Amino acid sequence: MAENIVQVSRFNPLSPEFRTNPYPFYDALRATAPVHWVSSIDQEDWFVTSYKEAFSILKDCRFEKRMRIPETSEAYGPLAHIQKNMMLFQNPPDHTRLRMLVSKAFTPHMIQELYPYIEETVNELLDEIQPTGKMELISEFAFPLPVIVITKMLGIPIDEREQFREWANVLIRTIDLSRTEESLDQGGEVARKLIGYFHSLIEQCRRHPQNDLMSQLIQAEEQGDRLNEDELVAMCILLLIAGHETTMNLIGNGMLSLLQHPQQCEKLRENPVLISTAIEEILRYESPTQMTVRFATEDVEIGGKIIRKGQQVYIILGAANRDPEVFSNPDQLDITRTPNHHLAFGTGIHFCLGAPLARLEADIAIRTLLRRMPTLQLDTKTPQWRGLIGFRGLHTLPVSFEKA
Repeated sequence: MAENIVQVSRFNPLSPEFRTNPYPFYDALRATAPVHWVSSIDQEDWFVTSYKEAFSILKDCRFEKRMRIPETSEAYGPLAHIQKNMMLFQNPPDHTRLRMLVSKAFTPHMIQELYPYIEETVNELLDEIQPTGKMELISEFAFPLPVIVITKMLGIPIDEREQFREWANVLIRTIDLSRTEESLDQGGEVARKLIGYFHSLIEQCRRHPQNDLMSQLIQAEEQGDRLNEDELVAMCILLLIAGHETTMNLIGNGMLSLLQHPQQCEKLRENPVLISTAIEEILRYESPTQMTVRFATEDVEIGGKIIRKGQQVYIILGAANRDPEVFSNPDQLDITRTPNHHLAFGTGIHFCLGAPLARLEADIAIRTLLRRMPTLQLDTKTPQWRGLIGFRGLHTLPVSFEKA
């Protein structure tokens, strides 16, 4: 495999240049080989950058989801326990059982029932912001909205929501390519706190059931659907993290992309009916989830390369979504692009369960922002990206507008 190695100087996901703009690096990898053996960082793995091969692997049952558990200190134990029980890292038949159980709360009907609450929440957030003439869009809007929605769904008290942002930021680093022993130890401590918190909340819900997702999951468990307490805790933690991370990044990335492309932004402002195709284009253009991982359960030939049993494969969704073989002018934002079969939410059995909710929240948030703040503009020429590799999202995004 020596001939397939990409030098670290050419492909280093830990570099500031990569984090600022990973797409030229993806293009270089794809041009060399769509399925590429990369020797960099602290390990050797396959990286897949083409749409065809990415789609193929995501649909192939010979590739499994799994969390590579490192040899770390005892502090990591609670985190490993959660990850082993998370639907995110399960495969059939356990994944099928868990997904069927939680999917009852994510039907199109259930999601549409949240529309008035999401719209009300968006306007309440903007009511507070609009008189100031400026906003840090991530912390003041893109983060609070999905957190308020998912904590309402889970029945988490309002005054405890802010704590979950800190905890979620720690946990997301434990499943990122950039994770370190320090981040894993911190994740273990947060996991311990979350396990205790949700055990307590579950007990309260058992005694006093409410009309929320937590109570629905508990009732399903008691009806014999075999969701044990460890799985229930892990499911709540997964929903809490995934329920805000993707949507926060989708809104932030979307507003940055639109403000950096004023003609596209104005087109959407003048034609709000384009919001659906605009959301899909934002998902393609700046995918909130840039990478996902699979493990080969047997030797498999993909793109002319043999991926051996047990080897890890990074499927770079952000690269597949800019593959020129599938998308014309892939580096151009086009809110009218159709068809747009991007892989931002994955595909196959692990297709993102919360995709309809993320789309709805982004739809309402972006449409309302553009309508209520027609003079919205960026207040920075150098947007600050978070220090993650597998997830693409902004740390801050300062904007300004005419006061209401």
